[in-house]
Amino acid sequence: MPMHPAAPDDRNGLIDALDQTVQSVIDLGFGCRDEDFDRPTHCPGWTVKDQISHVVGVEKSFAGIRAEKVDVPDYPHLRHPAGREIEREVEARRSRTGREVVAELADFHPERIESLRESPADLDTVVGGPLGPDTTLGHLLRMRIIDTWCHEQDIRNALDRPGDLDTPAAAVFTEAVLRALPRIVSRVAGIGAGHAVVIDVTGPVVAREGARVITGEDERPYGEALFSGHHRPDGEEQLDVTSIKLTTDALTRRAAGRRSTDEIHYTVTGDEEIARRVLDALVVTH
Repeated sequence: MPMHPAAPDDRNGLIDALDQTVQSVIDLGFGCRDEDFDRPTHCPGWTVKDQISHVVGVEKSFAGIRAEKVDVPDYPHLRHPAGREIEREVEARRSRTGREVVAELADFHPERIESLRESPADLDTVVGGPLGPDTTLGHLLRMRIIDTWCHEQDIRNALDRPGDLDTPAAAVFTEAVLRALPRIVSRVAGIGAGHAVVIDVTGPVVAREGARVITGEDERPYGEALFSGHHRPDGEEQLDVTSIKLTTDALTRRAAGRRSTDEIHYTVTGDEEIARRVLDALVVTH
């Protein structure tokens, strides 16, 4: 079933999606009262202001502009060196007001988008950067869309201002979750061969994806897309199918690790235990 709206897969479409979700963060920030910036969010240890600090810090970092060196305290939410490194951009802005941080992002964002639009690089061009020396522009754009839209939704939840669940950025995030389904079902959730799991996303981004688990040549189970058009011998097509139906919000909040399986609403046709194991394993961001 084709996703609707479809996730952009061309250079201009991806840049537009990034532009839109960053601008939404700016607009949400400008709409905050002073006390709103201190509201906690579902991202452990971060307030609304911290979320905006992260967005501007990462965007500047990818443009080659790093914040001043600061010491990062041993916050309880820091669990690994990568998290501490991410925290540096947030810590560097903790002495500033929320309005100052929003203004910083609003000033920098047009320059950043213009630079991306004017770049001669195509999606397959290796651009390097913090994600690694082999990072392509296409991978970079998708990762920045996924990250920014996730934090946009964190801010929206904290401010009780839901929205942007039908945007190109929402479709990019949803697509990333569904593409990971074969790996999640077979390797993370540990569903055995002979089973298939289908996820029906009811909207605002509407999509349907499934993964069957088969035994590979190495005798290990692995997952493959159920609707890939790849036909298997009749004897291998007898699958126990479990279907999970949930909204775009429930899927993406679970996939971002912001809500537990118990905190989302979903319905199951088939094996309830398998559905639970898949949802428990569904986190794709860190």
